[in-house]
Amino acid sequence: MFRRSSTPRPHWQQLAKETGFNFHTMHGETYWDESAYYQFSLKQVEQDIEDPSVELNQMLMELVSKVCDDDELMKLFAVPEQQWDLIRRSWFRRDPHLYGRFDFSYNGNGPAKLLEANFDTPTSLFEAGYFQWRWLEDMVDAQQLPRQSDQFNALQEALIKHFRQLHRFNRSKRLYFSCCKDTEEDLGTIEYMRSCAMEAGLKTSFCFVEDIGLNDADQLTDLNNNPMRWMFKLYPWEFMFTDEFAPALSNLEMQWLEPAWKAIISNKAILPLLWKMYEGHPNLLPAYFSKYKHKLDTANGIVKKPLFSREGANIEIRKAGKTLASSGGDYGDEGFIYQAFHALPNFDGNYPLIGSWMVKDEAVAMSIREDSSLITQDLSRFVPHIILG
Repeated sequence: MFRRSSTPRPHWQQLAKETGFNFHTMHGETYWDESAYYQFSLKQVEQDIEDPSVELNQMLMELVSKVCDDDELMKLFAVPEQQWDLIRRSWFRRDPHLYGRFDFSYNGNGPAKLLEANFDTPTSLFEAGYFQWRWLEDMVDAQQLPRQSDQFNALQEALIKHFRQLHRFNRSKRLYFSCCKDTEEDLGTIEYMRSCAMEAGLKTSFCFVEDIGLNDADQLTDLNNNPMRWMFKLYPWEFMFTDEFAPALSNLEMQWLEPAWKAIISNKAILPLLWKMYEGHPNLLPAYFSKYKHKLDTANGIVKKPLFSREGANIEIRKAGKTLASSGGDYGDEGFIYQAFHALPNFDGNYPLIGSWMVKDEAVAMSIREDSSLITQDLSRFVPHIILG
């Protein structure tokens, strides 16, 4: 695994504009960064990222099954009790799901370590599935990369394939896409997902979360009062469980992407439970709930994480009594978990986080976010990668 310097394509900003990549720079900070790329061998990707992702995904499915069968386990997730049946029915029906992303610490040697799983509303999808692949093609065509350069990236094809499978069972339904207003990155992700669904032959519409209504028949409606029965929402389940429509969720005749059971594996309570179920697994780090955090070695470092957290918010890393890094945010009221510290690799002051993308239950792509901090946050740079050798 190497970090290589690279000359940015002279036309990349124009290409970003043409393809709707309007958040390549956010708040004056570089987000998409092609001044460097990471190089992996095929063996590293297949053995250390792809294969473990498939295994960890299977472990997550077993965990959801256990949680849905056990009230005591369900309590650990800080989900309102009135929503437990919604989650359980969703799981027992095996409501279809679409995608997710594992976040790993990996330095090119030894097993990748799971830091967390994002299986409800992971973003950076367009950058991973399309824009970094376009970068690879352009760089090879310009002879800036060897002709044999490849990329672990079948994300777009996998999304279209799975949307096509979903379409077979929902031919009469229109799939609505939704996200909050004033979220450029979320809107970009939604538009990309919608384009994949349309490529698969689905009928689609869009409605902002703030514009969704509820009629007298307990149906969600768009701005034209059309009932919505099928929706992909880039809006976390933990928000839905507490917003104004929460009491109606159990009565809605609605098919969700992602389904309600994803509220389990998007919650950081999975980390101590996975460790308890599979203690010593090479891709897991020791993790505990607050009551048992004393089992972690403070000399080696401990990471404090909220049960609900997005974009690296409210995380604290402490080692030997000192704070190595911390981030602000609005999370933490529901509680925290504690995980053994495993530092991201350091490439000349850049700390890369490996994202391994799943579509349904298949590992299909990889993305990299890097930062000058040990904590990857919303403005951390997206850096492309290649496979060579």
